Amino acid sequence: QVQLVESGGGSVQTGGALRLSCVASEYTYKMAWFRQAPGKEREGVATIVRDTVTNYADSVKGRFTISRDNAKNILYLQMNSLKSEDTAMYYCAARVQFTDWRPTLSKYEYDYWGQGTQVTVSS
Repeated sequence: QVQLVESGGGSVQTGGALRLSCVASEYTYKMAWFRQAPGKEREGVATIVRDTVTNYADSVKGRFTISRDNAKNILYLQMNSLKSEDTAMYYCAARVQFTDWRPTLSKYEYDYWGQGTQVTVSS
């Protein structure tokens, strides 16, 4: 059973930055960040496979960066140039059993989830 604990959320003004962290209880080869705004579906934001294969939602490309520290089992999401539409609960997700090397943003790919950390962007 993999445990995931997110932190780093908060309130920030438009154009600001935040860095989210997710501490995992063990290494998993595929991890991702998702977000869910009130009344909306959970959507994939960014994913990383092993160390370097990444994929981003079009809405965050060029503004968000996903990375990981495998020695510490920590996943990061650096979020810059934040917009009001980035306001959501952000979740860390992990895939334990191997499926493939594709950096998919589908929520159905991931079988472990954190509790989430709230990000609020206001003008």
